Amino acid sequence: MSAPASPDLAPFTRGSTLRHVLTMTGTGAIGLMAIFLVDFLSLFYVSLLRNDQLTAGVGYATTIMFVAISVNIGSMIAGSAMVARRRGARDEEGARRIASTSLALATLVGVVVSGGLLAAMPWMLPKLGATGVPLEVAERFLWITLPANALMAIGMALSGYLRAVGDPRRAMNVTLFGGIVTAVADPFFIFTLNLGTDGAALATVVSRLVFMAVGLYGIVKVHRLLRWPSLAEIRADAKPFFDIALPAIMTNVATPIASLFVYRILAPFGAEAIAANTIIDRLTPLAFGVLFALSGAVGPILAQNLGAREYGRLRQALRDALLFALAYCLIAWAILYLSRNAIAGMFGVTGHTAEYVAFFCAISGLAWLFNGFLFVANAAFNNLGFPLYSTAFNWGRATIGTLPVAWLGAHFGGVEGAMFGVALGSIAFGTAGLVTAFRAIARIEARGRAPDER
Repeated sequence: MSAPASPDLAPFTRGSTLRHVLTMTGTGAIGLMAIFLVDFLSLFYVSLLRNDQLTAGVGYATTIMFVAISVNIGSMIAGSAMVARRRGARDEEGARRIASTSLALATLVGVVVSGGLLAAMPWMLPKLGATGVPLEVAERFLWITLPANALMAIGMALSGYLRAVGDPRRAMNVTLFGGIVTAVADPFFIFTLNLGTDGAALATVVSRLVFMAVGLYGIVKVHRLLRWPSLAEIRADAKPFFDIALPAIMTNVATPIASLFVYRILAPFGAEAIAANTIIDRLTPLAFGVLFALSGAVGPILAQNLGAREYGRLRQALRDALLFALAYCLIAWAILYLSRNAIAGMFGVTGHTAEYVAFFCAISGLAWLFNGFLFVANAAFNNLGFPLYSTAFNWGRATIGTLPVAWLGAHFGGVEGAMFGVALGSIAFGTAGLVTAFRAIARIEARGRAPDER
């Protein structure tokens, strides 16, 4: 018989905040890196078909898929923040209700987003510059994967709840097990069944089924945090859920929108530029995925301490997260720089495509150091009652910090110039986000509560 939930409802309100940051980030990173590695290997398998047109098509499709995943992340942030606050206040029944109603709402959002993107796909892909074979590949890929987005929404929400209650190991297992299964399914579908890019899409669907199954086991069988919610409860909790989720969704959608801008700017440079950017899109989370895990890890720590009114621990947890981001980025940047030519060779690309990939490896740390700072600041905003701040900063980075500087860089320096422009654009917003996050904590302490708490 499975053990009930731990009586320690708020483990992050005691002990070393640095230890909590490292533990939560480490377990979260293992799970995320499994997914990023599978995505990386999936593209690697597609690249073995030795056709830049196919690689470009998968790149267009995954950029649109990133929009759906970013919306799911916003729903996950809302549910996990609300659950963590209830656990911090030692309200177990409140946490159970919020988990149940927010899961229903997250699923609904996932279904609506899938339908909307499928309806908009015939318009969106050509606007990104997709034509010919890349357009056909992207359309087929999306028709297979987008209908399964609701499964991904459920799995991500459940993973967030597991982090919110202080169970990072099972949160890690949600994505880790999905990644392991997909690592086997990818080559089987692509090569053994000779399905090519369709096989990569089918492997993605398999991974989402596994995410949901493992998440349900941890939340239902182990923590018993779900029950069947009434329609009245869902309606009552919808407003506080969307008060956090809508700004968080807008915040996360900004990143794929920025990617769409970059794809549109690079499209005139041909399939080599798009293929290189597709490789970079898969390489980036593999190299800097720990920063994504860090932003997800620090959120429940901040939310539990907010619920417990431990304001000094809020500041300390934020400082610990930022120092960790700094150290990790410097190490990752050094590794990418030293292996830049080997990475390009791994994908069998040559000519301009290889040059673009190597150039990104040389400058990537500049952008991702400050992106990491902004990720941590956004986690603070979303979990401390300032979700509109994260929306403003992310959209500022996605527009002012991306579009004009990437366009100017492309105009004067081609593909490399566009990449360098995007890196420069992240500096101002990462720095401003940091300063604002600490000021937000000071405001909370002065008022004695978060702005969205009664």
